[in-house]
Amino acid sequence: MAPTHVLRCCQRGLAWIPVIFIALVVCWSYYAYVVQLCIFTILNIGEKIAYLIFFHLSFIMFVWSYWKTIFSKPANPSKEFCLPKLEKDRYEKEERPEPQQEILWRAASILPLYTRTGAGAIRYCDRCQVIKPDRCHHCSACDMCVLKMDHHCPWVNNCVGFSNYKFFILFLAYSLVYCLFIAATVLQYFIKFWTLCRRKAAENCPKNELPDTATHAKFHVLFLFFVAAMFCISILSLFSYHLWLVGKNRSTIEAFRAPVFRTGSDKNGFSLGFRKNIAQVFGDQKKYWLLPVFTSQGDGLTFPTRLVNADVEQAGVTLHPEPNKLVTAVPASPLSDSQNRLLSDDQQTNHVEDCLSNNSPKSGGSETITVTVESES
Repeated sequence: MAPTHVLRCCQRGLAWIPVIFIALVVCWSYYAYVVQLCIFTILNIGEKIAYLIFFHLSFIMFVWSYWKTIFSKPANPSKEFCLPKLEKDRYEKEERPEPQQEILWRAASILPLYTRTGAGAIRYCDRCQVIKPDRCHHCSACDMCVLKMDHHCPWVNNCVGFSNYKFFILFLAYSLVYCLFIAATVLQYFIKFWTLCRRKAAENCPKNELPDTATHAKFHVLFLFFVAAMFCISILSLFSYHLWLVGKNRSTIEAFRAPVFRTGSDKNGFSLGFRKNIAQVFGDQKKYWLLPVFTSQGDGLTFPTRLVNADVEQAGVTLHPEPNKLVTAVPASPLSDSQNRLLSDDQQTNHVEDCLSNNSPKSGGSETITVTVESES
């Protein structure tokens, strides 16, 4: 027991190494840009002030979003997704998978679940002993089930999921802006220093081309450009990929393995259209989109779905008018976001009756309407 506990503590300590590395690189970049470039190298006061203002704005937003991504605790399933004590004891005593699934199906009948395993079974985490909500997955690094888990990122030493996915996107965006700004503004001085070094190597370097203090900044400026350009390329690809995921309303896990619904796997099952997909992550109020404050929609436990195929457990309404009457097709309206839950047979019947009572004509006609409710037997 003790060696396992010590090993676990060592793993947690080592997991912070990538974060410490990034923090050191950021601190050095601040020193190299502000002190070595702006103070010692740039002579124009207006250029120096403009660079410092924009640099600090991007630096503050970058550090703020990075901090929120690291220290936002991953959201976990609520207690309603845990098995009751009696059902849990029965589940643990059962050794056959069929009786275990029967227990899970009874417990899941009152839960808002749409997704299943690849075999069509209830998704249950034996480690956390909870029924997994839709889009929830178990993270082996964090040793917990994470709501709307996207991936575990070693560079933030945290799971990226429902609670911090917006922060992660902003972290990528502001880090890209930070690196682009540094690379763009350092480029001209990088060329000057590079040319100066080559001339010095050829022993033909003119004096007073740059201030004396700039010679001490050569290493920092040259290395700063290389580091900024390198990070810019890597972050750009990752940021573009996650923007594509946000537009499709998919997680990284769902991009590699499509979620399985009652009608089968559907990679676009949670897609609601581009604008609504963006609002799922960034919220309805656009004024908060660029700020690392939580504005994502929902609670992470339930998500609206786009039912591409006809769901056998959803009510279907068929209207049959009398013969010799005008036949009018009445399409069934899709469920709204607030109705996008598992509906029992009684709830389905009430929903159909309410719709018919609201849409029925007021005039007293002799037309007879037959309603057929199809549900899963």
